[in-house]
Amino acid sequence: MPKPRRASAKVNSRVAVLVYDGLCAFEFACAAEIFGLARPELGAHWYRFETCAPRARPVRGQYGMQIKPDGGLDRLAAAGTVIVPGWAGIDAPVPQGILDALHKAHARGARLLSICSGSFVLAATGLLDGKRATTHWRYADTLRQRYPSIRVDADVLYVDEGSLLTSAGSAAGLDLCLHLIRRDHGPDIANQVARRLVIPPHRDGGQAQFVQRPVQKSAHDNLARLMDAMCSRLDQSLPIAELARMAALSERTLIRRFKDATGTTPADWLTGVRLDRARELLEVSSHSVDAVAQQSGLGTATTMRHHFRRRFGTSPSAYRHRFAGDA
Repeated sequence: MPKPRRASAKVNSRVAVLVYDGLCAFEFACAAEIFGLARPELGAHWYRFETCAPRARPVRGQYGMQIKPDGGLDRLAAAGTVIVPGWAGIDAPVPQGILDALHKAHARGARLLSICSGSFVLAATGLLDGKRATTHWRYADTLRQRYPSIRVDADVLYVDEGSLLTSAGSAAGLDLCLHLIRRDHGPDIANQVARRLVIPPHRDGGQAQFVQRPVQKSAHDNLARLMDAMCSRLDQSLPIAELARMAALSERTLIRRFKDATGTTPADWLTGVRLDRARELLEVSSHSVDAVAQQSGLGTATTMRHHFRRRFGTSPSAYRHRFAGDA
């Protein structure tokens, strides 16, 4: 196993979080817990966390919470990462001062990250035009209608467009923040932070699994056993006929129950699990791309490249370079 890779001095470690009246408390807490908690065991280059508000005065958030910001929007000028933790409402206008400050920060090289409805703030800047983005599934249609030039993906937990990153609803902000740690510090440190939070470093699936109606407990039990069996046989061919036999169901019934429970088909779910295994192997092993494709069940390097491009917008080699680096 590689040694944990500490933060690169090239990474601007200053994280500025926008706070505002009506602040979304949970989304803000996600950013504060990830980037604001001191972690001396992770070295001197850990993130420096601060808050900023349009008028540098105390703001009142949800549940009676009040926050005294560290400063005004001028704080964005020195930030390496700017986080928009939700927004007061998808119909609430974004002050021009915030839009201007975000534009300037991005032009200077800062990464802009939104959690949940914060995507509407980034969308209002125009910086997401022509790019992929996500938001909470309840708001996805509205975002798509208001900003048709944005390629809205309503299923995924987060989207990384390099210097523009968006997450789905609420807790998906944790997934995106961990993803950013993985980019900056490597998988070992991201995994260590996830363990401290008692959450998985990678979550399977997208938002669709939370949108669909629940299924009966017996169906959950049967599918859970099937999913466990599928995960233990990733490197084997698992056609739908074989999966139906394993579940003692007809193919049609299996597909229907699987989609009710997960929001996707058995084949797509299995591909997602295989991609997660491939990402893990790329992060922590020195195996060739061909070997990773075989061990993860994706078959060939060509097939794996196709799925990586489609799911992550990058190649396996580029993914390894970004997340494993010299770890």
